[in-house]
Amino acid sequence: MVGIAAIAAIALCTSLHVAAQTAEKVLRIGAVSAGAGRSAPHWVAFERRLAELGYVDGRNVVVDFRSAEGDPGRLPKLMNDFAKSGVDLIFAPGPEAALHAARDATKSIPIVVVAIDYDPLARGYVSSLGRPGGNITGVFLRQIELTAKRIELLKEMVPNLHDVAIFSDSFSVDQLEAAEVAVKTAGIRLQRFEFRDAPYRFDGPVAAAVRARAGALIATASPVFFRQRADLAESTIKHRLPAIIPFREAADAGVLMSYGASLPDMHRRAAEYVDRIFKGARPADLPMEQPTKFELVINVRTAKALGLTVPSSLLLRADHTVE
Repeated sequence: MVGIAAIAAIALCTSLHVAAQTAEKVLRIGAVSAGAGRSAPHWVAFERRLAELGYVDGRNVVVDFRSAEGDPGRLPKLMNDFAKSGVDLIFAPGPEAALHAARDATKSIPIVVVAIDYDPLARGYVSSLGRPGGNITGVFLRQIELTAKRIELLKEMVPNLHDVAIFSDSFSVDQLEAAEVAVKTAGIRLQRFEFRDAPYRFDGPVAAAVRARAGALIATASPVFFRQRADLAESTIKHRLPAIIPFREAADAGVLMSYGASLPDMHRRAAEYVDRIFKGARPADLPMEQPTKFELVINVRTAKALGLTVPSSLLLRADHTVE
């Protein structure tokens, strides 16, 4: 006959075993990039913040990273694969195509986003920003409102600016309407260049913009433009065309200027959403956030190569300069 003490001991052992199994569960994140590789600064920031919060890849979490490599047509399959494999959470940063594919793949698995260039509320992905109401939450940024500011910065950098070229692709086509309104207000003509089939070749379009007397270039917020930022910088310097782009990393790579929110900061914040969900919070109850700080970065070395003198007014406002 088993004594009370023995029963208690067995119960305790069983309880400890179950607790240990629970503690040892390896959580799986299905992480999909529209274009950037895993070594990109914002992806590094995401995984570093997860580690700071106690999630070590391969020990108590697995970040299963996949990239669409600039092809939006690959996103639905990547998201469906994750949904079918039963990941604990899907991380879908970048353009709307990423969230669209994730939402179509699952209505139950939590989805954390860093929404670039679209409003999840206006597009119907969430019920409200304060209480999203479904399985989607995270950070969002509408670059569209920043187009007028970028044109203002270009006008300050380039005297007598009359024509501006704009580069867009299937990821960033929504920004064209905002650009048209902004340039019309500023009394500037807009030259459109649309790209298809990554990887893109920039030399021809940049040269064509210069021949058409464009005095500057705006590159929209596209994961492919981010991925190929060094190529874009090389072409604009070669053809002596001043350019501005949303991503600081592009200015670091040689583009004349960048103005926008910090991608690494937004991805760090996304990691904190992941942490809260893994600790029991529901995406439906986690308010979506927008960044409040925007960075102006000027590549002074590129300005010299383009024969431009950076106005002191811009230098004083710059958050960072590349010498």
